[in-house]
Amino acid sequence: MPFDPKTLALYPTHPGVYLMKNHGGLVLYVGKAKNLRLRLKQYFVSSGDGREMIPFLIPQVETIETISVNSEKEALLLESHLIKKHKPKYNALLKDDKSYVALKINVKHPWPLLSLERYRGKPKAEGVYFGPYAHAGAARRTLDLLHRLFPLRQCSDAEFSRRSRPCILYDMKRCIAPCVLKCSQEEYQVQVNRTIKFLRGQNKEIVQEMYKEMETYAEKLEFEKAAKILDTIRYIEKTVEPQYVDSVSGKDADALGVYRQGEDVMLCQLQFREGRLTASQSFNFTKIAEDDAELLTSFMLQHYQDKDFLPHEILLPIEIEDEASLTELLSENRARKTQIYSPKRGSKSVLIEMAQANAEASFKKEKDEQTLRENILLAMQEQFHLTNYPKKIECIDNSHIAGTEHVSTVIAFSEGKKDPKNYRTYKLKQVGPADDYGAMREVLSRRYGKAKDENTLPDLLIVDGGKGHLNLALKVLAELDIVSVNVIGIAKEQGRHDRGLTSEQVFLPNVKDPLILKVTSPVLFMVQQIRDEAHRFVIKFHRKRMQKRTIKSALDDVPGIGPTKKRALLKHFGSVKKMKEASDEEFKKVKGITPHNIEQLRQFLKMETKHGDDAQ
Repeated sequence: MPFDPKTLALYPTHPGVYLMKNHGGLVLYVGKAKNLRLRLKQYFVSSGDGREMIPFLIPQVETIETISVNSEKEALLLESHLIKKHKPKYNALLKDDKSYVALKINVKHPWPLLSLERYRGKPKAEGVYFGPYAHAGAARRTLDLLHRLFPLRQCSDAEFSRRSRPCILYDMKRCIAPCVLKCSQEEYQVQVNRTIKFLRGQNKEIVQEMYKEMETYAEKLEFEKAAKILDTIRYIEKTVEPQYVDSVSGKDADALGVYRQGEDVMLCQLQFREGRLTASQSFNFTKIAEDDAELLTSFMLQHYQDKDFLPHEILLPIEIEDEASLTELLSENRARKTQIYSPKRGSKSVLIEMAQANAEASFKKEKDEQTLRENILLAMQEQFHLTNYPKKIECIDNSHIAGTEHVSTVIAFSEGKKDPKNYRTYKLKQVGPADDYGAMREVLSRRYGKAKDENTLPDLLIVDGGKGHLNLALKVLAELDIVSVNVIGIAKEQGRHDRGLTSEQVFLPNVKDPLILKVTSPVLFMVQQIRDEAHRFVIKFHRKRMQKRTIKSALDDVPGIGPTKKRALLKHFGSVKKMKEASDEEFKKVKGITPHNIEQLRQFLKMETKHGDDAQ
């Protein structure tokens, strides 16, 4: 039964948070207000709230729960917590289910290491992170630049502890060899601090420090060292200068821009460090009920609250009523305080205009790419004679070694893009040696029997194989009484190469000869992309299974390590290599592992290393 607006007279007039729920109690939207009753009434006035998604939200609302608080600051905090907890459909949520790439410095180690780190959700607490980077390639280029500028170690903790002499990087002047104490900890920490400042965009400060250091060496007549520092200064100025765009402000600032069209919104964040543009990041949202002010407030709470580093200023395109409370919250317990502004004129408004233009450009680029994918999917529907538009596509692949350890995976593409949350992995149970058709039958039966019950069937299924695999898939789906799924098979064309580019055969149901797509066809490119992703994912899963199997059998020989401890070690480390590199502190984190177990494991790992060296 829809929510009755007449009951709003009973709601409090205090500041607080409201949760809109559907008939099943699912939270659809979380909002905050200075006056709860007045704010909620705005949703039900005849003129409407004015926001694009409100007409879709309100008919679904059956109950509204309110929580009164004492201040706007408390309401902000509570709203942010509830959004993260309930993940409402109509709120903007910075997703943490994707994989990010960042640069990490493990500052808790006495000799910190700069490395590339891939993580999901929030990064681990043991290091300082910089990023995330939009592409792994950009992160690798930055890492390589930093290794050229600041000679920090590049070896793993385990290799570092084993070294008795410097590696070739020391001779190349790319490392100051802390492993054999060619430098003091103070000297090494100087390089660590400079690396952190560089990543924060504090390049002027680094260069000033280096000029002073160069002058000190010159006064001591150590001209070789002075010349090396000058080379580094020149490299910094030459490499970094062209990448930056001068801004009109000399402070560290983030400028946020918002571009909205229909039910889609793009938020762009430009990062200015020491008055220069150092990074840009875009966040897209769809079908959210928040207006621009609410979106900006929610974004800042989610994005900045757990950051190690805050800019001096956060510049917004519009005023928000929570400015003072939000400034206080973000600056709480911080060495650096931040200020939130919404400049209307003057130098800072230039940065806002730039952020707004970037938000619009990112939005249009995203829409252009979406339109291109839609056109390719329409062409696919036409060329393959599909009864459905292939909005959701799945692809199956199998893997085994010499007829053993059979596994299968199902990967998914939604609207032409990877959809990793719907990937599936299968350990096959009923398959004989080298029985590829048996493996295909089992995974088809398991996956689509369940998908039929859950109503999660794809529009198109791609099987990696020829006519035989296609006919088997059609037979299994017929046995499951599934008629709504289109099926095609794909296999490399035999004995043909077009200037190094291999073509593909696409097998269609009830068609004798395969369809040969041109090597330049965008439809072929998408089909290959889907098939290659299925192949990559099944190989990754298979290697992981084999790795676990190897470590499990290897741990059988360690005294005092029973099934429970074996499972715990396997879950925590995943490979013998990671166990060899682990410290005693890391082993102690594993439930049930005692100091005696660690000693036994060390002896076992030492023997494993020795056997490996002997084998070489």
